[in-house]
Amino acid sequence: MNPGAMTNRVYNFGAGPAMLPRAVMRRAREEFLDHRGIGASVIEISHRSREFMDIIEAADTLLRELGGIPENYRNLFVHGGAQMQFSAVPMNLIARRPQRKAAYVVSGNFANMAANEAARYGEIDTSCNSAESNFDRVPEFDAHAVDAESSYIHITSNNTLYGTRWNAFPDTGDIPLVADMTSELLSREMDIDRFGLIFASLQKNLGPSGLALVIIREDLLDHAMPETPGLLNYRICADKYSLANTINTFAVYMMKLVLEWLRDEGGVEAMERRNADKAEILYEVIDGSDFYAGNAYAPHRSHMNVTFNLAENDLLDTFLREAESNGLYALKGHRKVGGARASIYNAMPVEGCRALADFMRHFERQRA
Repeated sequence: MNPGAMTNRVYNFGAGPAMLPRAVMRRAREEFLDHRGIGASVIEISHRSREFMDIIEAADTLLRELGGIPENYRNLFVHGGAQMQFSAVPMNLIARRPQRKAAYVVSGNFANMAANEAARYGEIDTSCNSAESNFDRVPEFDAHAVDAESSYIHITSNNTLYGTRWNAFPDTGDIPLVADMTSELLSREMDIDRFGLIFASLQKNLGPSGLALVIIREDLLDHAMPETPGLLNYRICADKYSLANTINTFAVYMMKLVLEWLRDEGGVEAMERRNADKAEILYEVIDGSDFYAGNAYAPHRSHMNVTFNLAENDLLDTFLREAESNGLYALKGHRKVGGARASIYNAMPVEGCRALADFMRHFERQRA
């Protein structure tokens, strides 16, 4: 038996850390002990070495190309994942106006967490909220109803727990739009210049956990509160090219490999079509059956997180157990929602969704 062979690989539907492209995992394995012939691993070399600078510069360039990021935006690689940005965003932006106000559209769990954290730093308007319908949809939002003196408006573009997303982004005029895009960045095309700031942790579509990406318009870099810690200050991060201290070098390296894979797969346009096809495979099963019921309002359904329940809830544990025995891993829904959840980020192949759809039909035939 070949000790280097990949065995027992499953279709990993986990919400995050999520599966990575197999081609990326193979390449990382091949280069792990000896990065580009220097005789050392990428996790052993200095973050200020020429070898690592080549990596982070390549990642920055690929991000701009794949995401269509304009020249007047900066890409920042920052510590702590997306939840660190729940603090960093208000620290850097809420003092942009003297009233220290911001509006948060609460469309799910993480949007609510972000709003609660921002309330430490100013007055937060959360009146646009879909809690009453258990976050089964994105709430109707009127940007004109927001106080014109607000420093920014925050949305969560895709809601991993509840399986909803913004299909059209609001026009917020002169108020910068901030978006948490952790679970869908580079999964569909979008106009970056609609946003003042976008942030996303890596562990869904971009790489391993522990690091986040911030895409910020340059005119928003200089509004940090005086008490903002240096490592959370966007201006310092931008001036130091994300290297104010020792960055998670391996995560940046893995992100570069993922971005190269995405480029080779046809870019974001091709990935958006593939993701729509994958989601449709699963929604077709759910919509065509009384045995399964989707959690999300159909017009707002996510292409990244497909959430559903079984009509007979006492069969859920059996469904999850048998699915895992068939190589369909991590389908259990979040504890706040229950049911099942299939997270089908960029790295999930179409074959994984077909395998899950086939299993769902088989399970229904056996139990209905």
